[in-house]
Amino acid sequence: MEKFEILFEDYMKHVCDENPDPSHDILHVKRVVGLAKKLGVAEKANLNIVIPAAYLHDCVYISKTDARRSKASTISADRAISLLKEWGYPEEFHSAIHHSISAHSFSAKIPVESIEAKVVQDADRLDAMGAIGIFRCFALGGLSRRPFYYFDDPFCKERKPDDQTNTLDHFYIKLLQLHSKLNTDAAKLEGEKRLKTMNNFLNDLQAELS
Repeated sequence: MEKFEILFEDYMKHVCDENPDPSHDILHVKRVVGLAKKLGVAEKANLNIVIPAAYLHDCVYISKTDARRSKASTISADRAISLLKEWGYPEEFHSAIHHSISAHSFSAKIPVESIEAKVVQDADRLDAMGAIGIFRCFALGGLSRRPFYYFDDPFCKERKPDDQTNTLDHFYIKLLQLHSKLNTDAAKLEGEKRLKTMNNFLNDLQAELS
C-alpha cells in the first residue's frame, strides 16, 4: 500500500495546486485520509478500499457553485477508477472504491452501502466540523466573497438561513446537522466533541455581537 499512497498523494497535490479553494487543499485530503484510517481500524473496514477512496474522494475539483455540484462525487469516482487502472491497483477493490467515493458527498444523496463507504463519508464530514470546520467554512466564504453574517439577524432566530448570502448561515444549513448524519460509532464519538466546539464558537460570537 505504501507505494500506492505515494502515487495517491502526489496526484492529489497536483489537483489541489490547480484549484483555488483553501478548504479543499492537500491538508484537507491528508486529514480525511488520517481520519479514515483511524475510523477504518475502529470499524474493521477494509483499508485497501478505504485508503484510496479517502485520498481520491475529490480527485476532480468542482466548485461549490458549479451546476455539476450534485454529481461531483460520481465524476471523481469515475476519474479515480481510471487512475487506479493506470497505476495497476488491484481490480478486485475498484467497484467498492467507486461506491465509497460516489457516496461520500453531502449533496449527492447516495445511500452508503458498505462499512468502507460509511467510513470515508464520516471522515469527510468530520473534517467539516469542529475547529477545522470553522476554518474551512470561512475560507470558502471568503473565496466566494460573502459577508460573514447577516447583520439584522446573524443567528437565524427570525428568518430562514441562506448560505448563499452570508457565511454564518452555513452552520444552520449544514454544519450543525452533520453529527446526526454520521454513520459509525467511532465517528459519532469524535463528532460530539466537534459539535460542542462549533456550538461554543457560536455562543462566544453571539456574546461578542450582542
